[in-house]
Amino acid sequence: MNEFDNENNDEQKVASADSSRRAAKWFNYGTIIAVLVPVPLFIFWTGLSMLIYALNKHHPNQMVGNYTQKAAYRFYGIAGASVAIAVFFPPHIIYYLVIWAISAVILIPASLRDIYLINHDAWHDVVIEPHKPFAELEQI
Repeated sequence: MNEFDNENNDEQKVASADSSRRAAKWFNYGTIIAVLVPVPLFIFWTGLSMLIYALNKHHPNQMVGNYTQKAAYRFYGIAGASVAIAVFFPPHIIYYLVIWAISAVILIPASLRDIYLINHDAWHDVVIEPHKPFAELEQI
């Protein structure tokens, strides 16, 4: 028997309410930090946020996925719009500072609001069901 054998392991795994709440806030914290220090963190956060999104979107607690998806739509929408608009800017720093300020005015309050909502939402422990990919084949 190895550690990955789920048939003989009767111990249930649980995603605690505290860990779910913490995971739901990751994307918002990253967005706030990336907007406050845009060079180079905004670029790095764009890549790292994809990993955070992939990890949390399918979290056992569905609320984590919902909050992460909402934060990701907001961040990627603003980032994409900023790039699409900035393509037409002349090479003067003031235009980029304006688009950064507009992005900050939109993203920071929305992320802080989400963190507030996450902290005040009712979180519960979730039992993690083991994944059995070949269960239907065993019945044949």
